[in-house]
Amino acid sequence: MSRVVLLGYDLGQPSFRHRMQSLAAALESAGWQVRCERFPGGRYGLRTWERRELLRWADVVVLHQIKLSALEARLFASLARRRIFDVDDAIYVRKPRRLGLPADDSPWRRRKFAATCRWVDVVACGNEVLAEVARTAARDLRILPTSIDASAYMPTTATQDDPPTIAWIGSPENLVYLEMIRPALARLAVRHPALRLKVICSRFPEWPEVTIERVPWSAPTEAAALAGAHIGIMPLSDDEWSRGKCAFKLLQYMAAALPCVASPIGANREAVIDGVSGFHARGTDEWERCLDRLIESPDLRARFGAMGRAHVESRYSMHAYRVRYLELLARLAAG
Repeated sequence: MSRVVLLGYDLGQPSFRHRMQSLAAALESAGWQVRCERFPGGRYGLRTWERRELLRWADVVVLHQIKLSALEARLFASLARRRIFDVDDAIYVRKPRRLGLPADDSPWRRRKFAATCRWVDVVACGNEVLAEVARTAARDLRILPTSIDASAYMPTTATQDDPPTIAWIGSPENLVYLEMIRPALARLAVRHPALRLKVICSRFPEWPEVTIERVPWSAPTEAAALAGAHIGIMPLSDDEWSRGKCAFKLLQYMAAALPCVASPIGANREAVIDGVSGFHARGTDEWERCLDRLIESPDLRARFGAMGRAHVESRYSMHAYRVRYLELLARLAAG
């Protein structure tokens, strides 16, 4: 029986849940012993040495979003037989301090990312942007897009008689991206007085000019919350941090058969096919035009929504993701 340890800084973090914990049941069904364990930040070297028995127990250890210094990466490699570095964010930089600024960069962060790539057997990247950065140091590389179980989402039940509802789902720290399109939404609210912005989150914007429908996020209810919307949106700034994002909220919208409008940044360009499953929008005028077209046309929404769901099922299938990841783990364990 093969054994795997899945390490993350926060086991409740969305990326860990979608990329790591989503593998656990499939691995156990295939005869693996699985342990999902928290790995603390800081205390470089000591934190790895304290977990030496855990690392020696496993046939494969997966580091999810965890960068190691060069010395710690060597120590880690001496204790863990086979190692994967799993990445679905641009963790070689830091999110900009304010909208419009470049990503916060530092040689120390870049060196840790490169060292971790160098001292593992495989780097598993969520998209091509991340793979391009990892490629310079990785000995082996796989692109495994963050995927979704579309069957867990029911197609939207919102009708043309319901108030036009635009959905955004995400973490509180990403609410800042909504500010980019606030003027477009304000103008649309004048033209369509019943318009509402459904925000599925643990915090909510306070915008007097736009009606905000506040929906507290929870894993059991997020799919149902999306099913009551007409359109899904993902605005992003164009910086190195945003270009590394894996566009997961777009996959959620499309699984719910929602047409999408997205900034054409990084993985967004692959997730939403412009003019087929939604629109790419750049400035506020373009955001306004694209959203207005979808608000005005139930037929266009239905067509884009159906194409988006089909795209998710074929390109971002959770079943295919699990099969490919299990094959990778089995190959490393056998090696």
